This record gives sequence, C-alpha cells and structure tokens, in this order.
Amino acid sequence: MHVLVTVASRHGATRALAEALTAELDQGALTATLLEPTEVASLEGYDAVVLGSAVYAGSWLPAARDLVARCAVALRERPVWLLSSGPIGDPPKPAGAPAEVAALLEETGAREHRVLPGRLERRRLGRGERAVVALVRAPDGDFRDWEAVRDWAAEIRDALASEAPGAGADRDQPEAPLA
Repeated sequence: MHVLVTVASRHGATRALAEALTAELDQGALTATLLEPTEVASLEGYDAVVLGSAVYAGSWLPAARDLVARCAVALRERPVWLLSSGPIGDPPKPAGAPAEVAALLEETGAREHRVLPGRLERRRLGRGERAVVALVRAPDGDFRDWEAVRDWAAEIRDALASEAPGAGADRDQPEAPLA
C-alpha cells in the first residue's frame, strides 16, 4: 500500500512531525511519500492519505484546506487520517480541535482527526504572529511528542494491514491439496 503524507507548515514544526510520521509509516508492506499540499495534483497511485496542517488562529493553513477542496471526492474514496498541529504548553493550549475539523471530517470522510502539540519559537515569527503570541501569553518551546507520532503511525499501519487483501485469511489453516 502506498500512503501519501501531506501537511501545510508555516515554520517547519509541522513538517518535522510529518517527516517523522512518514518515516514510521514507510516500513514493512507500506510505502509512504511526503509531499507539500501544493505539490499534490492527484491522489492517483495512493491507497491512503494522512493530511494535516499547522493551526494558526484556530484554523488550518490555506494550502491544506485548498487540497481538501480540490481532492474531496478522491479523499472520500480511500482511508484518510487528519492531523492538526499547534497546541503548545503543558497542558497544551488551545485545547480542542480547530473549528473547521467537523467540516473537514465530513468533506474527506476521514477516519480520525488527531491533534499533536507543536513548537513555538518567537524568533521565527513575523511581527503580527509575535503580537498574537504575546497577547495570549503562549510559551516558547518545543512541545512535540515524538512517541505519540510513532504510536499513531503504528495505529495507522495496523488499520491498513487489517484491510490489505488476505489480511482476514486464517493463517493456521493448511492449504487445500491440489487435485
């Protein structure tokens, strides 16, 4: 099975999560490919998709939302998992999923939406972003949970393996003799 991993990232933290997820998925019977949402012209050749975005001001980035709009029909035809990255702090804030997740789940037919903590480095932010971060008193730091990424990749691998042709076959049964 070939899995497409595609995420929109503004400052690289979400991209690094996607790179780790891709490396974990690209094992055994799976082949995983990481592409930017703007590089995805078609989902042809992909059996499953992990689609995500960094979350800014409670919303996915336009590149990820545009991919959903362009490929909604094709996304509904294959297993899809959604990823939002952005909460920071301990406990992570903001809590909960971005406002548009319900619509994204419906548009894509995704099986699941996962929120993973992100990273905040003020020095990488633009002036407007720094103002928002100061206003909400967001803490600097890297809050990404690499173990959670590995665990989620294992869950996705297991789900896809259970659907692969022959996955339900009883392996303990001897083969029928040839006539």
